[in-house]
This record gives sequence, C-alpha cells and structure tokens, in this order.
Amino acid sequence: MTTGVQPVDVLLSDGTTVGLRPIQPTDAPGIVAMHSRFSERTRYLRYFSPYPRIPERDLRRFVNVDHHDREAFVVLVGDQIVAVGRYERLGPASPEAEVAFVVEDAYQGRGIGSVLLEHLADAARRVGIPTFVAEVLPANGAMLRVFADFGYQVQRQFADGVVHLSFPIAPTEATLEVQRGREHRTEARSVARLLAPRGVAFYGASATGQGVGAAVLGHLRDYGFTGAVVPVHPSARTVAGLPAYPSAAEAGLPVDLAVVAVPPAAVEAVVADAASAGAHGLVVISAGFAEAGADGAVAQRRLVRAAHAAGMRIIGPNCLGVANTGTEVRLNATLAPRLPVPGRVGLFSQSGAFGVALLAEVDRRGLGLSSFVSAGNRADVSGNDLLQYWQDDPDTDVILLYLETFGNPRKFARLARRIGREKPIVALAPPAHLPGLGPSAGPNATNPHGGVAGPDAAGPNGGAAGLVAAGPDEVAVSALFAHSGVIRVDTVAELLDVGVLLANQPLPAGDRVGVVGNSSALTGLAATAAAAAGLTVADGYPRDVGPHAGAADFATALAAAVADDGVDALVAVFAPPLPGQLPDAEADFTSALPAALAGGKPTVATFLAGRAPSGVPAYPSVEEAVRALGRVTAYAGWLRRPAGTVPELSDVDRDAAQVALRPETFDPTGLLAAYGIDVVESVLAASEQEAAAAARRLGYPVAMKAAAAGLRHRLDLGAVRLDLPDEARVRRAYTEMATEFGADVLIQPMVPPGVACVVELVEDPAFGPVVGFGVGGVATELLGDRAWRAVPLTGRDAAELVDEPRAAPLLRGHRGAAPVDRKALAELLLRVGQLADEQPRARTLTLNPVLARPDGLSVLHASVGLGSAAARPDTGPRRL
Repeated sequence: MTTGVQPVDVLLSDGTTVGLRPIQPTDAPGIVAMHSRFSERTRYLRYFSPYPRIPERDLRRFVNVDHHDREAFVVLVGDQIVAVGRYERLGPASPEAEVAFVVEDAYQGRGIGSVLLEHLADAARRVGIPTFVAEVLPANGAMLRVFADFGYQVQRQFADGVVHLSFPIAPTEATLEVQRGREHRTEARSVARLLAPRGVAFYGASATGQGVGAAVLGHLRDYGFTGAVVPVHPSARTVAGLPAYPSAAEAGLPVDLAVVAVPPAAVEAVVADAASAGAHGLVVISAGFAEAGADGAVAQRRLVRAAHAAGMRIIGPNCLGVANTGTEVRLNATLAPRLPVPGRVGLFSQSGAFGVALLAEVDRRGLGLSSFVSAGNRADVSGNDLLQYWQDDPDTDVILLYLETFGNPRKFARLARRIGREKPIVALAPPAHLPGLGPSAGPNATNPHGGVAGPDAAGPNGGAAGLVAAGPDEVAVSALFAHSGVIRVDTVAELLDVGVLLANQPLPAGDRVGVVGNSSALTGLAATAAAAAGLTVADGYPRDVGPHAGAADFATALAAAVADDGVDALVAVFAPPLPGQLPDAEADFTSALPAALAGGKPTVATFLAGRAPSGVPAYPSVEEAVRALGRVTAYAGWLRRPAGTVPELSDVDRDAAQVALRPETFDPTGLLAAYGIDVVESVLAASEQEAAAAARRLGYPVAMKAAAAGLRHRLDLGAVRLDLPDEARVRRAYTEMATEFGADVLIQPMVPPGVACVVELVEDPAFGPVVGFGVGGVATELLGDRAWRAVPLTGRDAAELVDEPRAAPLLRGHRGAAPVDRKALAELLLRVGQLADEQPRARTLTLNPVLARPDGLSVLHASVGLGSAAARPDTGPRRL
C-alpha cells in the first residue's frame, strides 16, 4: 500500500517519472489550482456538470480521508498536483467501493489513470474491499478504456445516461499480465530516451581540457555523435572546440540527456538546469555519493528525488557512462577512449572502473557491441531496466551482464524467465551466500515455538536429519540461474567466451558433440571436457585425422561431422604441424572451417597456431571452448522445454492463514493447513504419565522420540522408538529415553513407511524466496543433494524439482521398491511455493521428513520461521 508523506515514484507510458502519495489536508490549495487548469470538458466528464469551482465543503471532504473506507492518491509533477484518484466504500462494511479519478488535460493520455487504478485497488484490497464500482459518461471513452484494458472482468449497465461499471479487483493472471506489460513498455521507453538522445548537455568539462569531464566530452565529440552537443560552462565561450553556454536552455537545441561530471555539491543545480532544457535523464559520472559513506548516501537520495520530481531518470552516480554504437546515434558518453566495433551485444556493467577494462577486452575479442551502460551506484536505472530495454531493441541479440549485487532479485528472476526465451542473457554474478542462515538463525531460532514436531527415524515415521535451512550452495544457485533462463558464468573471460559463441553461432539442437582434430591428445582432452560440461560425445567421436593430415583432409572430416545426424555441435581442435611437414596451403587449417560453418551447426575451435576466421568462436584452450559450448547447450535445452504455468490451488484458505500468522498466537500447523499441507499430529510429553495419556489419545501403535531437534531422527542413538504397541511399552520406553535424552519427548501415531524426503524454503539474495527439495538422509545432506527453484513455482518447476536430485531414482523405484507418488510430492511443492509467494513473513520453512509412498505422502515434522515481512519489491502496484 502507498503510505506516508514521501511520494513513491512511478513511470508514465512515455517514460517520464511522477510522484504518487496519499492525499493530505494541506493539499487543498493544490487541488483547487489543478481544478482551475481543467478544461470545461474534463470537468464535465468527471463531475457530470460544469462544476466551475469546488465548494469549500466539498474541498474539505476531498482532502480529508480516513485511508480505510475512504482513500485518495494525488499524482505530482514536482510539487504540482496533476491528478487525483479516490475510492469510497458504499456503506459500513460494504464489499464495494466507488472509484473515480481525474487527470489534468496536459497529462492525459500518458497512463496516469492506470497507475492510479493499480494503487487504489491495492489499497482497497488491503482493507477488505473486493469490488470497485464506477459511473462513467458514455462520452468519456478514455476512462472507459482504462477500466476495460486492465484485465478485470467488468460488468456494464447503461441507465439514466450513465455507464455503470462493476468489477472484482483481486489480481488475476490477466491483470498481472497487463500490469507487467505496462511496466515493460514504460521502463524500456525511459531507457531508450537515454541511449538514443537527440542532444546531449554536458556539465563539468573544463575549458583547459583537463580532468574527467573533459575526457568524456572529448570521447563524445570524437566518436561522431549525430545529435547536438551542448557544453554547459559558467564562463567559457567554447569547450573542447564546441560552443558553450551558461545554461543548456540557452543553446536553443533539443536536449534529451545530460552528462554530469561536476562535484557532488553542484549536481542538484545541474538537475534543475537540465530539466529547464527538457532533458529526460542524466548520466552522473561524478563520484562522492553513496559509495563515499552516510553523507554521500543522503546526497544521493536528494539527487534521485530532485531528478524524479523533474520527470527524469538517472544512470549512476559514480558510473563509467553510456554508449550506443548504432550508426544513427554514435554515442560514446563514457570514460573509455575507444569503443568496440558495432554489433549485436548489449553490455551492462555495475562497476565503472571495471567497465573500462571490460570494454577493452570486448574490443580485443572483436565482439560487436550494440549498446553499453555502466550503472555505478544504481541509484535509479538498474540492470532490470536494461533488460526491459534490450528485449525490444532490434539492434541487440545477446545480453551480457556484470553484476556485483542484486537490487531487486525477484524482479530480475521474473524478467529473465521471460526475456531469456527471446534473447540469451549471460550474467557474471556475485557468489551466492545466505548471510545469517545457519544453526543459530534457522527456523527455531527465529521462533522457538515455530516447529511442529514429528518423528524423524528411518523406518515408518522415520526419515532424514532435521535440518536447519542453510540455503542453496554455489552449484545449486547456478542451477537456479539456468532454470530462469540465465547463463551464469564465473569469470570475465567466460562471460566473453559465451558471448562470442552466442553472437556468432546458432544454438545447438541437442547435447551431442562431434570432436574433430589432428591430435589424439587434444581430441581426448576435448572429450573429457565435454563430459564435465554436461555434453555427450556423439557416437564415432572423437575423430582424429592424424598429425599428417592437411587442411583438405580436415575439411573433409568437418564436413562429414556437419552432415552427421547424430551430431548437434562441433568442437574443432588444431595442433600445428611440424616445420616443413606440410606445404603452406595444406598447413592452413583455418581454411577448413568454412565447410563446417556452412552446415548450420554451432562450432567452436581451439587453434594452437594461427587465427580463426571471422565468425568462428576460437579459444586459447580446449577446456574453455567446450565449457562455453556446454553453457550455451544447457541454455538451448532450457529453451526447448515449455515454460509451464503457475496453477491455481482452489482449496487455499488465505483468511485462515492470516489468523494463523498473528504474532501473539502464531500457529504453524494452522498456517500449513491453510495451504492444504497436513502434518501428522504429535504431542509433547514431559512425564511418563503424559506420554501414556498422549499414546492413549492418539491410538496405538505410536512412535516416541526425544524432543530435542538434533535428536529427533537419531534412531541409531536410541533417541527414536517405533511401533510401541501398548501402555507398558510406552512407559518403559519413556523411562529409558528420559534418563538418556531428557524429560521432553514427542508422541506420534505410526504411519506407513516410505522414502524420506525434505522440503525447504529459504530467502536467497539473488532470487528471493526459493523452494528446495531432496531425498532425506545423512549422506544426501552431506553431499548437498538439493534441487532449488525460485518462487512462484510452475507445475513444470515442481515436477523437475522432484526428479532433479541425484538420489531421485529412489523415488522411481530402486532395487525392486515400488515407485512413490511423485505427483503428490509435486503438489506439495506447489503448495509450499504458493505459501512462500503469498506470505512474506514466513521466512524459512522445513518439512522433514516427508514420507513418500506409492499411495501418497505424510509430513511428519515441520518448522516454520517467522520474521518481519521480507521485502518483496516485485509485488503490488508499479513503482520505481
């Protein structure tokens, strides 16, 4: 819900920014001023009458709301109110509220109505209003389209010359699709205006030609920018050989972008000057902001507020700059004196200093660049914004990202899953760690009463160790990237290795690799590397043509491999012949490659001598070549799999979940039950009499285990007793266990045996909430045998989770055992995924063990860790 005095910033359909906040009594003068700027037609369409002025009584009511049954939001450009939207509940506890909004004429047609509707609907849902109604004049086509185009199921009635609308405001797949489509278009447009400006105002270049600003201005001038360049200088008439002006507006030229290299204290004045010239955004190269400490962070927040209030977006501060190699733009507003050749690759670097070296390496490799952005501190524009832009950019086919942190990980994962199906995304991302998760910060540490106990032994009522959620390790996080359509790499060299391959070769149709070479050592090394990269060496390969083969022999072998239906990709390895062994023409193995390229199958090559022809990804070592091919092949496999959908679970009781989540009476069993997850009952007993009473109530036979979390699964230590048939055995078992493990025990009815599994939920810094699944047992725990997927889970995600762990064959029937009900496991994972998606206060969750059987499953123990609601910036109405 949008709350507080400070506005949230939102993007309009043309890419400009405005502020949005709840109305305040002090807004009365601003409302009157806005009303005075309305045309007669706007007043009539909103109020159904001329309504030339707002009576004092109406004005008081407009600006005084209770933010519950009556809510109103204003939209601000700077300090000026340009739109207002409101809802009013139709009577006490009514499920309906009337919604209405009005937009100043100069700002109509820019998407303000849809933004207001999103925020009003979000606020209404939070106070229990499920339905909006509205009355609209038939002539108000723009307002009718706002409602009709939102994806809501709108019911219409026409009476007394007015269209009466009614629609439920619960989010659906249709409304989310509409909302995210608008988000995509607005963010892409806001970036497009920065990367293809008509003109650039430059602030901070010295007249002497010295300093960072002068260097960037020189690069902008020398690269041949096709638009106007306006140096702004307080006194100089010319800067870098270009006419300079005291302010950007005085140049009288179209200016879309301001490049800023002035000291931090002067940046806010630059924002005002650039806004007066009509600039849409700023690239702030200046340092001394959040990276410099607390005072710098305050200055950075002021900078962002000032820019957004002026309708502008910011790249930086503390950034390297931006570039666009397109012939119609030719923009080099960076610290790099030389740009790579024009090409089809978009490059994002969070680090400014690192970006210079990255651009130089891209240039050295001949990897063509479409556009480049260094985001620096990412005060505003981030990698997510660039993903939105590059998805539609016709000049970009491949996206390379160098990321140091994730600002909005949940959104990144969502965008990657969508954009990765159109254009490959390669990311050099930070190592994934889950700080704070571990034995001292697991579910029971967060809430010592958050566990629902169940025996963890290895037979009936048995299973794996009770684990504290530790989160996915590096291997698992790489898999998370892969399942979100991102090719994750570990080094800069690998980032470019994969980029070169994607930019120059088609995607492989499968994982079968034909290895052709003139050295048995190199072909054998390539075959070994292929297995490590998840590739299959095709039948009949590796194929060694021998050290005496010439270029013609090599070409014949490559052509045969291309024509082989059992080969999806080629690895060509070349060792130089001994001096004088072959004529010069026959020693030129590079001449053999065109035959391979003509076949349309991706080819990588390693040359120990010579240089590969254009268009052939060549690598200094066999391992690098095969590793890049393995990454791309895995991505191609992801593309071939259907995306899947998030199913609707009809029996989820969200109201019961909210009751269970009340901090003073937190009920983990009730929370899980609200999502259709039933946990086998267990009773805590602290004496022999209590144990006997619990067993009688639950019914024999029962299981007894030590209540301590670390002992609940330790059948080998005697901390678990199974199949206790009567009271005498219960009393005897209690006496023995209490002596050795303490007075507290858990009593639970016996359930049929099954394969013990573990389901986990943790918060990952790169993906937000992720669900993990594995087969239980000490060995699989030590090996980290877990599969992970980001929330929300699709049906395909859940099915793949069940089948992915290395121990998954135990679920399909192993050594004569009956296969378990894997569909039941997949449904359980879907339920955990939906709980995680809808309940951000559930920070960790462990179901361990889950006994899977041919006829279903039993959840024997659950631990739920509560905390403050985890930040979910990718949910709710649109905002920056």
